[in-house]
Amino acid sequence: MRDKIAVLIIDDSAFMRKSLSIMLESDPGIGVVGTAKNGLEGVELAAKLKPDIITLDVEMPVMDGLTALKRIMAECPTSVIMVSSITTEGAQATLKALELGAVDFIPKEMSYVSVNITKIKEDLITKVKEIARTRLLKARLDRIRAISPSPITRPRVTGFLRDLPKAGYKAIALGISTGGPFTLQKVLPLISDKVQAPIFIVQHMPPKFTKSLADRLNGSCKLEVKEAEHGEPVKNGFVYVAPGGFHMKLRGASMNPPTIDVSAEPSGTLHRPSVDVMMDSVINVYGKYTLGVIMTGMGKDGYEAVKRLKSIGGYSIAQDEESCVVYGMPKAIVDGGLADVVLSAEKIPEMINRVVSNG
Repeated sequence: MRDKIAVLIIDDSAFMRKSLSIMLESDPGIGVVGTAKNGLEGVELAAKLKPDIITLDVEMPVMDGLTALKRIMAECPTSVIMVSSITTEGAQATLKALELGAVDFIPKEMSYVSVNITKIKEDLITKVKEIARTRLLKARLDRIRAISPSPITRPRVTGFLRDLPKAGYKAIALGISTGGPFTLQKVLPLISDKVQAPIFIVQHMPPKFTKSLADRLNGSCKLEVKEAEHGEPVKNGFVYVAPGGFHMKLRGASMNPPTIDVSAEPSGTLHRPSVDVMMDSVINVYGKYTLGVIMTGMGKDGYEAVKRLKSIGGYSIAQDEESCVVYGMPKAIVDGGLADVVLSAEKIPEMINRVVSNG
């Protein structure tokens, strides 16, 4: 049994292979077991070394990252973190990779900027450790299920409702992070066009990525999905995705309607966009008639806003551990006793349709 998280790095840039190796091995719990300079070599090493995590570049000679990812997922399924260019093309390729099974990504250009190197290193190490921990827990559960003569039942945590009341919800505020793009592409298309409340989404992503994500979602959803624009009036039945690198807030009152404020302030938040900032702003406008939804992701962004929502009589949904890529943000809500219902990703739109729908 390995005593470290084994990582394979696949990248055609010798500089990136070296940089990622130094960053990862600065943590005593992580070891780089191999590096590959193209996709074909990477696929072969993945099968041979059986790493816990793979970092995979998109653009490479001999075999590109998307082709390599398809091969890896078919031949030796592994948790893959994409190393992506912060361009429109890079964003589109990354979203395709997330559809194909990659669990997350890191922006490539930031690795070259010394002022950001510490934050990038911390983010990369945290992602690797959280993804490996979640994968290990799920693998253990699968092994137990395989040998268990009867279905495993988790002890019920008291305090959860079986269903949400139809409480006249006027807006939905949804926070999501690691594993979000893939999850949103499964969840949002299932929301009915009879849900005529605005939906505000914070997905932790850099600029350009959120526009590509919104456009991609819009092609498969019954509701209109768009990246939020500064100053635009809020419309019922629209889904607004916060732009990467900026906060999404609301100005005005629910009856006017409110307008969207896209801003770099507050500048001191851990994430930008921030779930807490967005949800707080939505609560300022819609009060207890805001429905809070917290889904897969690391950390606890959204916790403080949901706590405030609960204190004024509002309701919240948390995604369950089983369907999360990383059970961090929802776990904070559940452990804090703030979740009214805990549901799988597939069940969340069913609940929304039932309690928010106008028809």
